[in-house]
Amino acid sequence: MKKTIIRIVVLILLILISISIIFLGVGYSKYSDTLKEQSLSSKVKEIQSDENYAKLEEINKFYLDAVVAVEDHRFYKHGGIDILSLGRAMMRNIKNKELLEGGSTITQQLAKNTFFTQNKEIVRKVAEGFMALNYEKNYSKEEILELYVNTSYFGDGYYTIKEASLGYFEKLPIDLNEYEATMLAGVPNAPSVYAPTVNFKLASERQNQVLDKMVKYGYINKEKKNEILSQKQFYSEYFNKK
Repeated sequence: MKKTIIRIVVLILLILISISIIFLGVGYSKYSDTLKEQSLSSKVKEIQSDENYAKLEEINKFYLDAVVAVEDHRFYKHGGIDILSLGRAMMRNIKNKELLEGGSTITQQLAKNTFFTQNKEIVRKVAEGFMALNYEKNYSKEEILELYVNTSYFGDGYYTIKEASLGYFEKLPIDLNEYEATMLAGVPNAPSVYAPTVNFKLASERQNQVLDKMVKYGYINKEKKNEILSQKQFYSEYFNKK
């Protein structure tokens, strides 16, 4: 009986490994075909040539810290793919019997924003992973973060942090205050839901998640979080008028 169970387990593992190899091959093929259409360096130059492109020194650092805290707190420690986050996401997906989470890093999200669709499919995720490794090989963390905030969608037709900052708050990214910065940091997760002009209540709930992550990872303390949220009434009235 014991030998039979071992054989079954080994068989299942072999099947899983075989399926993984197939997906890796198909995903790599999709990644290669994508680069044949446009090289990575060409895509980056295209993004940087946008009139609304903002360099890191033109963006409020508090906003950048908020983005890293909520989207990928291990951003500066991994090489484009965070195995720990990926493992947790896989376990949750298996538990829910659905592809709900991808454990995507900021680099993977950049790859998705610049080369792939937003659809949650395994082959696309694999291709995205290869592209993320390519980004990490050729660009610094600072360059990747800069590209990411310049390719994220913020709702209301705003596709860069500069467009979002000017559109929502009528100021440049460097001039964002801490309330505005943390609100914008949460929007790209689901722009149709968290855009403050769409639903300020949900945008505020998402902002609270951003601030909780900043507290958790040591960017701010709870007192600072409460200080920032004390401005909520002012911005509620502000967006009601927009």
